Formats: sequence, C-alpha cells, structure tokens
Amino acid sequence: MITRAAFGQKGALLPALANTVVLVGWSWIQAYMAGLSLNYAINSLTGYSNVNLFTIITQVVVVLITIYGIRGVDTTQRLISIAMLMLSFSVFYKLFTTYDVHSLIQMQVSKHPEITAIIAFDIVVATAFSWMSSVCDYTRNANSETRAMVATYVGYLLSSIIAMGLGATVGGFSILQGLEQTYDPTVLLAAHGFGLIAAIVVFLSVVSTNVMALYSANMSFLNIFPNMIFWKPAIFLGVITVLGALLKELLMTHFFDFVLFIATMYIPIFSIVLVDFFIIKKGNYHARDIASDAQGIYRYTKGFNVYSYIAYVIGALFALFFTYIQPLNIGSTILTFFVSGLAYWGLMKLGYSSEKQFDQPMDKHV
Repeated sequence: MITRAAFGQKGALLPALANTVVLVGWSWIQAYMAGLSLNYAINSLTGYSNVNLFTIITQVVVVLITIYGIRGVDTTQRLISIAMLMLSFSVFYKLFTTYDVHSLIQMQVSKHPEITAIIAFDIVVATAFSWMSSVCDYTRNANSETRAMVATYVGYLLSSIIAMGLGATVGGFSILQGLEQTYDPTVLLAAHGFGLIAAIVVFLSVVSTNVMALYSANMSFLNIFPNMIFWKPAIFLGVITVLGALLKELLMTHFFDFVLFIATMYIPIFSIVLVDFFIIKKGNYHARDIASDAQGIYRYTKGFNVYSYIAYVIGALFALFFTYIQPLNIGSTILTFFVSGLAYWGLMKLGYSSEKQFDQPMDKHV
C-alpha cells in the first residue's frame, strides 16, 4: 500500500504483482525442499517414500496456518523459531565435535569456482531485497516504530548469520570429506548420522518461511483485488504453490537464475520508493490519503505516476542487460539500485519543476 505514494493509487498494482510473483516462486522452491526433507524423515522411520505427497502435505499445512491470519503466523513463528534455534545449534555442536574445525577454517578456495564472489554477493543482496516487502506486513502490527526497527534488524541479522553459517559449515565439511555435492543439507548431514534432525530443521524452516511468504503474497493479491475475502486468494495461491513445487528438479536447476531475476523485479521498486519518500517528498507522506485517496494527492495521471514506471523500466532493463547479457565484474544489484533511484529523481525533477503539489498538510502517523 505504501508504494501508492510513488507509483500512484492505481500504479501500485505493479509492486503488488511483482511481490506476489516473487513470493509464489520462493514458495515453489521451498515447498519442494520441505517435501524432500519430510520424505527423508518418514522414510528413515517407516521405509515409506513419496516426495510429491509430502510436498503437498507441507503446503496444506502452510495454507491452513495462513488462513488463520496474522495470529496464526505469530504463534507459528514463536514456536518454530525456538525449535529451529535449538536444532541448529545441536547440528553445529555435532559437526564441531566430530570434525576438525581448523581444517574448515584453513580450507582453500577453488581456483575455478562455478560462482564468483561478486555473483554470490548479488545473490545474497537479491535475496534480502526479496523479503523486504514482507517486513511491512508484520512491522505494522508492532507496538512502536523503534521496536519494529530493532526487531527487524536484529532478527534478520542473527537469522541470516545462523542459517548461512550452518549452510556454509555443512557444505565445507562435505567437501573436505569428499561427500556428494548437493543443495539438500539432509543428504549431507545423513552421512554424519543426524539426517533426521536436519530433515526436521529444513521442514520447520520451510513451514515458517512459506507461511510468511503466502501471507504476504495474499496481502499483495488483495491489494490488486481488494473486494476478495482473505481466505479465498490464500487457497488459490496455495494451490498454485503446490503445483509449482511439483516441478521439483527443474526449480533447483534454475534457482540462481530465479534469485537474480528477483533483483530485476524488486530492486528498482525499493529504490524508487526510498527516493520518493526521503528526497522527493522530504520524509513526509499523507498516510490517510494513501489509504483512502480522499484528496487525490497521489493520483498523478489517472492514478499512475508515469515517471516511476519509466524509472522502473530503466532499472529493470539495466539489471537484465548487465546480469544476463553483459555481466559486470562488480555485479549489478547495487548499480541497479542507484540507476533506478537516479532515473526516478531526474524524471521527477524534470516532470514536476515545482513540488507544490506535494506541499499538503501531512499526517505525522505514517
């Protein structure tokens, strides 16, 4: 909803659509990972194996939690976060007491890596951007702006360090031990005798993340079709996530391409919104008019801000060209952010020589 100020009351459909598409894509990939992990856990206990069935079961659980709304999300996150932390540290403990930590620290980098450091950097940045919009769906329920900021910063930082650190540790030891190189940590940890714990960690992490992804995708979908009842698009999107997850290996083959595609769709949007708020509107938004369109402050041209759309296309084309056609040695994500923002700032300055139209009595409670 906040993107209406930069893109226009109707123009905000673009960010909403982009958010829905990206989060559904994430749900596909993660639901399949959960299906693999749940299949491993059940198979190790009973001997029964059916990845498709367990992928569907995972998303059914996700849809049921999402339908319950923000209370379901909040309750689920509290329980799963605690369980995941305990299980993750147990995996760390098992690895560090079983293998030589010094060998991991002194491990040599490959002379011919499939992914360069800058591409890895682009992927991490793109991943962070892909979840930024979801933050808005949850921080608006916070008791204060300060608590929302602190919780978001600390929570994202710690969870990223723990999750990526665990992935790097497992991957590093698997290389040192000459194990199969795979994206599925359950397979790697199974060789160390605690694949079941890893399967539970992955399953819980996917349920936790996919609930947030489906809830946020649902909120964006409702921004496109505001007259729909909450649970209906949740089921509709849930079915789509199940069908997409059944693509299985095809998803994982194109995983990095998908993450870099996120940068193309998302980074220009956030750059435009930040420039609009901090530079063009000088840190002031009329919150009630964003929500109700009572005074028409953000209608622009028939509900669309043409300049934000032009800046978006410039940023997206820049990202596509310098990611897929002519990759840069310094990466493209950060450059895309600045190119999009500068394009929007320049277009708004040229298109609106006077900012008087924005000099409205501002609502301080944004």
